[in-house]
Amino acid sequence: MSVKPESVSALFAGPFALATLSAPDGPRFPALVTPDGNALDLRAALGDEQLTVLRLLDRWDETLPRLRALAADTGVGRTPIEDLRVHAPVEPRQIFQSGANYRQHVIDLHVAHRAPGDDRPEAERRAEAAEIMDRRAAEDLPYVFIGLPSAITGPYDDVVLPAWAEKPDWELELAAVIGRPAYRVSVDEAASHIAGYTIANDLTDRSTVFRRDMPQIGTDWLRSKNAPGFTPLGPWIVPAQSIANPDDLRVTLKLNGETMQDESTKDMIFKVARMVSYASQTAHLLPGDLVLTGSPAGNGMHWGRLLRDGDVMEGSVTGLGVQRTRCVAEAAE
Repeated sequence: MSVKPESVSALFAGPFALATLSAPDGPRFPALVTPDGNALDLRAALGDEQLTVLRLLDRWDETLPRLRALAADTGVGRTPIEDLRVHAPVEPRQIFQSGANYRQHVIDLHVAHRAPGDDRPEAERRAEAAEIMDRRAAEDLPYVFIGLPSAITGPYDDVVLPAWAEKPDWELELAAVIGRPAYRVSVDEAASHIAGYTIANDLTDRSTVFRRDMPQIGTDWLRSKNAPGFTPLGPWIVPAQSIANPDDLRVTLKLNGETMQDESTKDMIFKVARMVSYASQTAHLLPGDLVLTGSPAGNGMHWGRLLRDGDVMEGSVTGLGVQRTRCVAEAAE
């Protein structure tokens, strides 16, 4: 059974957010959510029975003023969110994931992923990681790779831990949601292409990050990050205009009530606009695409405590709400 939110009131910044909801056993629909815990079905409000959040983002410049007007209209009938199911807020066409974007996190991962035969003291390996990171920051080259939309699940859905995943781990992240096509945009231009922000937990199986059969190949992100449900997303997309500074938000993950990650996005090496701009230099970013901005220190490898059956993760980012997911072990065949 999925973990339900304890409360939806005052969970996000600004006058409204976007969500994908459904009534029990009903179809999913795009919704305008207000901080008082109510939702408006946008299919009826905007006169489009085929409407989805992705289609809203496809015409974001046109849609945003209408959403603002609907949020201000208190006479429009709404439904309490507690009577509805909350799904991932958008089904993106592309997901751009990033790694090594928080200083302490990079050092922790470098130390945890000791190469076979590397018997150097931890202090020496930490110093090496710091040097590598400083060099990357000076060269201004973020580390971006591709994720699969099929890995996305809802913000309160159970997360199935595959039987083959020996070291499943959490990585809470701020995610930028694209609202205007972006190709080879500058850092200064990038912010205008972001429709809003949401929360992503970019789960990783640490045991399959590196190929064991041929170490020369390097990382294997398909295997380690893209199992079904490995990217809990949401609960909401909060418009960018409601977030004063995405580079100064608190990213917090609790495991069974104990705080494991708690860091500001100020600690990111490459800020949000830089990440979007960098991804756009190679790929054509489309409305609804996600740009995940990396995860701070405090993952399971750092604590020596990986995810297991029954664990409950609660992730929050300032102004974006809270997601809460339970881990369920897949039965071994």
